[in-house]
Amino acid sequence: MIFANPQAWHLLWLLPLIAAGLHLFYQHRCKMMSRFAKEHLHEELAQGTSKKTYRLKAILVMASFVFMVAALSRPQWGFHIRPINRHGLDIMVVIDVSKSMLTQDVKPSRLERTKLAIKDLVMKLDGSDHVGLIAFAGDAMVMCPLTFDYNGFLLSLDDLSTDSVPRGGTNMSQAIDEAVQAYRGRVDSDKAVVLVTDGEDEEGDAVTAARRARDKVVRIFTVGVGTKEGDLIQVTNADGQTEFLKDKDGNVVKSHLNENLLQQIAYITGGAYVRSGGAQFGLDYLYDKQLSKLKKHDEQEKLAKQYDERFQWPLAMAIAFLLAETLIPTRRKINV
Repeated sequence: MIFANPQAWHLLWLLPLIAAGLHLFYQHRCKMMSRFAKEHLHEELAQGTSKKTYRLKAILVMASFVFMVAALSRPQWGFHIRPINRHGLDIMVVIDVSKSMLTQDVKPSRLERTKLAIKDLVMKLDGSDHVGLIAFAGDAMVMCPLTFDYNGFLLSLDDLSTDSVPRGGTNMSQAIDEAVQAYRGRVDSDKAVVLVTDGEDEEGDAVTAARRARDKVVRIFTVGVGTKEGDLIQVTNADGQTEFLKDKDGNVVKSHLNENLLQQIAYITGGAYVRSGGAQFGLDYLYDKQLSKLKKHDEQEKLAKQYDERFQWPLAMAIAFLLAETLIPTRRKINV
């Protein structure tokens, strides 16, 4: 047996509160009755005040709650094999993890804001789109290949930091080449790359790499993170203290958004450029107005194991216990 929604079991922490509430209600009822008669006379004078009956009804209510939680956890056992088809996009997300992405002209920082926006983008996908992740600084590394496993993708995204790529610097051309390479062998759909960076490029030739991507029919959609005014780059030193990044001459480094380069890359490849700002990061626009209109691919039919839902059984038990609780009489027949 497996549970499709195991988080529901956390609701059982409410069970002691329910029990305490029922107990307090019974005590309050007895306290109210004590105003009219001694406790040993309650059952004789008032109908439905039997402690044994109330305890049984409370147990049935709590049992019903337990089975409701079990139903919400969606127990599954047994399975059948069925064919599945997917009709979706291929989206390779390329994220700059160089130290300039630590700049805080976008709160909480360029990198952290990027990660939050990418998570929102994944939430818009319907499960039929492939999504992959590449991180780059001085080198480029595939952190998650194109996959339908969004949870695995998000785990890789959460782990991103400026330490994800060993070599420092910024080599955007290598990141573009790595993204194009990830699409090798996939010819039946438009190939989309979402490049999120501040546009600073210290090595290589990103424009030439964009032309190579265009030749491979890969569209690059660029997202500029940061401000034109820029800001100083804050880093954490070996002692755990925050300080400003300095160059080899001891001067503090200020990072600016390079929009011109990002606009060029998008134009060359037939993509689009958006600038992130404030509450609107720009990915919603890219997906709704650009990515969603690209040619989608039909994933080759596969066989998938689908488990059978069995939540009906605990749900039926919960209803049965509730019915039993309501059927227990609270009134006694009085012989006249």
